[in-house]
Amino acid sequence: MDDLESLSHSKWECKYHVVFIPKYRRKVLYGELRRHLGDVFRRLALQKECRVEEGHLMPDHVHMMLEVDPRFGTRSIVGI
Repeated sequence: MDDLESLSHSKWECKYHVVFIPKYRRKVLYGELRRHLGDVFRRLALQKECRVEEGHLMPDHVHMMLEVDPRFGTRSIVGI
């Protein structure tokens, strides 16, 4: 129970497993782009007041575990 976040009248723990896949699963994520993607994803998460719990970068896709405040819809978080 200690790891739950809280709002004024509720406690919550909303975590989503998100997978990003480039078009045609092209292996473009492992080159020069790989060094910058982690920082970019973390900065975008901070803008929407969510947190990247865990992330794995594969040659043709990205796995991320996001903790999202329930005030924001999942669609708006993934949309950015």
